[in-house]
Amino acid sequence: MKTFKIGGVHPQENKLSAASPIREAALPKQAVFSMFQHIGAPAKPVVKKGDVVKVGTLLGEAGGFVSAPVYSSVSGKVNKVDAVIDASGTRRMAVVVDVEGDEWEESIDRSTELVTLADRPELDGKTIVEKIKNAGIVGMGGATFPTHVKLCPPPGKVAECVIVNAVECEPYLTADHRLMLEHADEVLMGLQLVMKAVGVTKGYIGIENNKPDAISLMKERAAKYPEIEVVPLKVKYPQGGEKQLIDAVIGRQVPAPPALPIDTGAIVQNVGTCFAVYQAVMKNKPLIDRIITVTGKSLAQPSNLLARLGTPFQQLVDECGGLPEDTGKVIGGGPMMGKALLNLDVPMTKGSSGLLIMKEDEARRSEPEPCIRCAKCVSACPMGLEPYFLSKLSAQADWETAENEDIVSCIECGSCQFTCPSHRPLLDYIRLGKSTVMGIIRSRAAK
Repeated sequence: MKTFKIGGVHPQENKLSAASPIREAALPKQAVFSMFQHIGAPAKPVVKKGDVVKVGTLLGEAGGFVSAPVYSSVSGKVNKVDAVIDASGTRRMAVVVDVEGDEWEESIDRSTELVTLADRPELDGKTIVEKIKNAGIVGMGGATFPTHVKLCPPPGKVAECVIVNAVECEPYLTADHRLMLEHADEVLMGLQLVMKAVGVTKGYIGIENNKPDAISLMKERAAKYPEIEVVPLKVKYPQGGEKQLIDAVIGRQVPAPPALPIDTGAIVQNVGTCFAVYQAVMKNKPLIDRIITVTGKSLAQPSNLLARLGTPFQQLVDECGGLPEDTGKVIGGGPMMGKALLNLDVPMTKGSSGLLIMKEDEARRSEPEPCIRCAKCVSACPMGLEPYFLSKLSAQADWETAENEDIVSCIECGSCQFTCPSHRPLLDYIRLGKSTVMGIIRSRAAK
């Protein structure tokens, strides 16, 4: 069984909600739509206070090529267009809508009938990309890179295949797993659309073998598509990383920056992104909702919710039994790469893959001790770096050496910090160093 070649760790999986079918979350009383739900330029608001909107009404237009529009997931009246605090604790521009009813734009096809490429022979690659762009689709695995940009490789770069990231290697998260079990045909059709958009005839779906039911179902449904191959993978974190997945599935390694994954001939799309692509192209549905895992060992009802974007996290937690008394921390995402939330009054966005309620004893960090030079962090690093050294360079503000030691290649997976027996905050320092060095590189390029 395949896997990536360098590094990796095996955290406890804790897939508490794996058997929980997707259920639709209730509508919020008020929805908040950040204009910063993607990598790149923020969206520009096109509505004002007092405007009446429906589900699917455009709220913010793309602010550039690397950007994405934002649509309303609810119907009602715009309460304000103003800066609000988001999950990072930063005040950013957003549109706030008071919810009234649930009226949808008539252009959206809300039927559950599967639409295939045979039903839409007029669709060509350019049209598919344009529909994806206009629908505001971004990477649903958490990176939120605008999908249409990824489907337009730079000059001289040629795609040979599309790889669907259905690994979901983050502990606790099960949204992608449930999506495959309940919407396999739509995911496969989304993959075919992406393949047609970039002009390739080979598609892969990488799934870790802790999801045997999903592997079996996807293989069964993909049997009628000879150009699509389902690839079972060994369980190893961070196999869901783009570079690690390419290595695992087709055996090619992405060179160091500024090289891109497309340099291997592969374009990677999250399984949730493929589902959103199907809905956008075949159903004319912009990205207005997504599946999010709400979970935790003390949570009364770990769940996979289909929730409207803009819904407050507090409401989602309440729908799963409320915040447990022994809560020590709430993580947006998974425990390895997610970030702690300041409060639960912030809205869910396009990149919200999970909410993890951590118990007090789990959330507390151990006191760091001196490095014992065991090199476990080096063995664990999937990028072949030396985390202990990069951390030291960052702590000493030796940015020139950090750049020379390739700190920008770090994918911030946290494997080093997870495996460190001395509980050193390796990733914390490396993140600081990476962001600083990237700033220096950008400043140098601007001169």
